Amino acid sequence: MQLTRYGEFPKDLPVIVDEDMLLYPFMIAPLFISNEDNLKAIDLAMEGKDKLIFIAPSKSNDEDTLDFYDIGVIGTIMRRVALPEGRIKILFQGLSRGSILQIKSTNPNIASVAPIISLPYDAVRIEAILAVLKENLRTLYSISQHFPQDLLKSINETSDPNRAADLISSAIRLKKDQAYKIFKEENPEERLLSLIEITMEEIRAQQIQKEIKNKVNSQMEKANKEYFLKEQLKQIQKELGGDSKKDSEIEEYRQKLESLKSAMPKDAYKEVQKQINKLSRMHQDSADANLLQNYLEVVLEIPFNAYAKKDLEISEVEKQLSKDHYALEKPKERILEYFAVRKLLEIRKTKAESHLDSTEAKGTILCFYGPPGVGKTSLANSIATALKRKLVRIALGGLEDVSELRGHRRTYIGAMPGRIVQGLIEAKEMNPVVVLDEIDKIRNSFRGDPSSVLLEILDPEQNKEFRDYYTNFDLDLSQVIFVATANDISAIPAPLRDRMEFININSYTPNQKEQIAKKYLIPQELKKHGLLVSEVSFSPSAIKMLIEKYTREAGVRSLRRKIAEILRKVSKQILQSAQKNVESKNTKKISITPKTLPSYLDKIVFEFENVSKNAEVGLVNGLAWTSVGGDVLKIEALKIRGKGSLHLTGNLGDVMKESAKIAHSYVKFLIDTGVLKINPKLIPLTPKEKEEHLEPSPSEIYNRFDIHLHVPEGATPKDGPSAGIAIASALASLLTNKKARCDVAMTGELTLRGKVLPIGGLQEKLIAAYKSGIQEVLIPKKNFERDLNEIPQEVRDGLKIHPISDFKEVLAVILR
Repeated sequence: MQLTRYGEFPKDLPVIVDEDMLLYPFMIAPLFISNEDNLKAIDLAMEGKDKLIFIAPSKSNDEDTLDFYDIGVIGTIMRRVALPEGRIKILFQGLSRGSILQIKSTNPNIASVAPIISLPYDAVRIEAILAVLKENLRTLYSISQHFPQDLLKSINETSDPNRAADLISSAIRLKKDQAYKIFKEENPEERLLSLIEITMEEIRAQQIQKEIKNKVNSQMEKANKEYFLKEQLKQIQKELGGDSKKDSEIEEYRQKLESLKSAMPKDAYKEVQKQINKLSRMHQDSADANLLQNYLEVVLEIPFNAYAKKDLEISEVEKQLSKDHYALEKPKERILEYFAVRKLLEIRKTKAESHLDSTEAKGTILCFYGPPGVGKTSLANSIATALKRKLVRIALGGLEDVSELRGHRRTYIGAMPGRIVQGLIEAKEMNPVVVLDEIDKIRNSFRGDPSSVLLEILDPEQNKEFRDYYTNFDLDLSQVIFVATANDISAIPAPLRDRMEFININSYTPNQKEQIAKKYLIPQELKKHGLLVSEVSFSPSAIKMLIEKYTREAGVRSLRRKIAEILRKVSKQILQSAQKNVESKNTKKISITPKTLPSYLDKIVFEFENVSKNAEVGLVNGLAWTSVGGDVLKIEALKIRGKGSLHLTGNLGDVMKESAKIAHSYVKFLIDTGVLKINPKLIPLTPKEKEEHLEPSPSEIYNRFDIHLHVPEGATPKDGPSAGIAIASALASLLTNKKARCDVAMTGELTLRGKVLPIGGLQEKLIAAYKSGIQEVLIPKKNFERDLNEIPQEVRDGLKIHPISDFKEVLAVILR
């Protein structure tokens, strides 16, 4: 390396012999000079224009010896400072590698010097060698404490092989002969290869040193250190009364046990007493003593004698449910019936009426199911609030380990009680409200089947004596009120479903969401954000726009998030305005209107795509149920010249594929029997028919065309039988070339005889149709007779609902 501002170096330069180290071109280093020859060389260098000097490394550590190498560094003296006793300190900056050609006979302090010129090299080969060398350096850095991190970074950033070689040579500990050989080498490739060999030897040496240190340390810790420390600890504990401390702890455990004796089951009392006695006989330093002590501390925290003593009042439950939730009339009514039975049994449980059994009421497990965000968990919160009981929430989503519920046996390291026992300890009472959240999302694995444990927990005949593996005694869970929540009850194992009574909580209609936003969400969020009603107002049209264009959900969770997002910006706006107008006490009220709403929210997300305004051939609106609410499902059909095959796309499940085949077969049957009239002009003629002017049979319409049936949004899996009549309608419209009405949607399962069977999720589907602007809906007749009363009045008034029992009735409505 040669700095450009110096141009060509002079041939004759003063020479300093440095006995300490080999310097490199990139270095800026302080040097302390006391040798007379070196002092003379410095004086000569200071007389020069650029203060250039040549520093050669000494072969020995004796500064009086002039035996030195014929290589060194050409550099400049940046600063010179005089020190006491005739010594001098200089700050030297290296510029280039150089070699001594000849010492001047007239002046031994000056020598003829030439820079070491690097030979040409293959850049690709050098790059590969550098990669190997840098990998070695990273390994060396990870095991050596002497390799500086900043130097490693500099080496990684350079691509100049000579600079890299100089940096590495200065970083690792090289013998002078090794350093001399690498320094003098003109071929960059040879320099780097030599360094690879040296770094590999250094890595091996460091690894051996580290291994030896680890072995020595571990042997010391195990054989000596641990032993002496334990012996010292024993003596210290004896001096400080450690034994008496242990006795006092055991006595404390006995007192706690005696205070709980009247409330504890006999087997629980015996088990805990047994473990206390065992601990008292055990040495406090043994491994089992710590485990036993943890066990006793956990078990004695179980609130055996603590119960919520608030009398059950139906009016308070009703008041709390109405306060926290809008609509949900049927779920509220069923909850009140549940508690009414409990209250009546509690009142009439006397000697004269001893035949009454309360296990029915205690054992009934309510399970709220429906889409996310409709208020399933919050209903359980309201129940706990009304009963003045603690709420314990156990999230079961993804749970696959039986021990999470039943506890671990104490033989395992890190054993702990199950979530039920932990919940009782957390609630500090034996009759809390326990919410088993997402019960439909438990999973089986090699760790067992958690649903089998839930069978015991939720069975009134078994949960009186629920045994946790950790506690190793029975607990009475019959006083606990269990409430489960789920999105899809079909995912719950059948035996577990049999233990529960399901209460469906459906999607909210837009009007219901508006009322919930006005009465619940906005007031609650105003309070959370420190805002007053006098500072912010939402116009009805803004709330409606927020519901229709900024959220997509069955419940109101996203709606709450959007309101919170608006109020955060409002809070910031009010604070900034107050800081600007400190003197003004009156702040202007902020109104959220459809015009100002886009300034508070980022983008519009339409909840439902409105139906097409133009009727088309082969395009029909179906209705689908999903775990997050209902949706309108477009079903498209297209015919292509072919041989009568049916192609299905759209990520359809096996059941839906079978529905499509049934619909295809039944539509062909209707064509064969003449129910569906086919225009002969739609059928392509064969050459023979053209020649003889023959008219093809109507049945040829499905023999001479391939049909492609597609349900858009192929990334979304779709399955279920309720799209049968919608698929058949799309095929009938396609083959007859008649347009299907765009303002009509339908749902129903189709049989091979053309009968329309009932379906599930009717309420969600009709709400989806209502939100999408559908005018008329076709539903199975049995659903019309059985489930129509459960549909919100708003939806019934906004839709014309046709009960259908046969597919021919569908054709009469849908085809134009």
